Amino acid sequence: MDLERECLLEIVRLALREDRARDDVTTNSLADLDGRARAELRAKESGVISGIEAFVETMREVDPDLEVEVFRGDGCAVASGDLVLEVRGRESSILKGERTALNFMQRLSGVATLTRRFVEALRPYRAALLDTRKTTPGMRFLEKNAVRHGGGRNHRLNLADMAMVKDNHVAMAGGITPAVTRVRAAHPGKAIEVEVKDLAGLDEALGLGVEMVMLDNFTPELAAAAVARAGGRTRLEISGNVTLENVAAKAASGVDFVSVGALTHSFRSLDLSLKIVRSA
Repeated sequence: MDLERECLLEIVRLALREDRARDDVTTNSLADLDGRARAELRAKESGVISGIEAFVETMREVDPDLEVEVFRGDGCAVASGDLVLEVRGRESSILKGERTALNFMQRLSGVATLTRRFVEALRPYRAALLDTRKTTPGMRFLEKNAVRHGGGRNHRLNLADMAMVKDNHVAMAGGITPAVTRVRAAHPGKAIEVEVKDLAGLDEALGLGVEMVMLDNFTPELAAAAVARAGGRTRLEISGNVTLENVAAKAASGVDFVSVGALTHSFRSLDLSLKIVRSA
């Protein structure tokens, strides 16, 4: 089992244990009324769907006999009232898994929806949208998948993917050059990105031939100057306080990437509803 699948199963099982789904006092009290049912999941507002796998896995963990039919999959745009999926099986099982399954889908669809808004804002420019590691603990794979469903791209998945020399590393090593030198010596095959605060830092990073430079909190004007100075020698990422209101101005500087932590830490859950229809 790969790490992504393992993490999905662990967080689904943890969420169901947290909710004590099998000990649902309300549903269990109505056991003699139980039977087959159909539930419809519909959007209550416009957005982008993500989290189908987590929803399905949650329902299967509650009851392997539950059947899920998907009409609007991950990455699909929906409007209010659109049917996203149906669940068929024992009514009690659907009710026990309902909230946990919805919690996953609403949050992940919120990430995908916000990502799509940033992607649309960047459409006139060459810059690609990147996410960050500012994810919900335990849900990184899910949230980064949601970013892709919204049309964004993933940056580092984890600390082992590539080296990112940030301000604290620079302080620890005594400068950009000694930090990069040590990383290269320890991990010669790894790509290196360096965070810089000004054009002097950019010049130092360019001299080291690193694969990527993060322009931290650069104004659009300063970023444009950095693009001119770099002259295509490395890829440039602008980061820090990027919003829907200012992302176009930052991208217009000519950078290669715009990274946005808000995609996975400041999204709003998409309003989705699961309703029982009592027929097989």
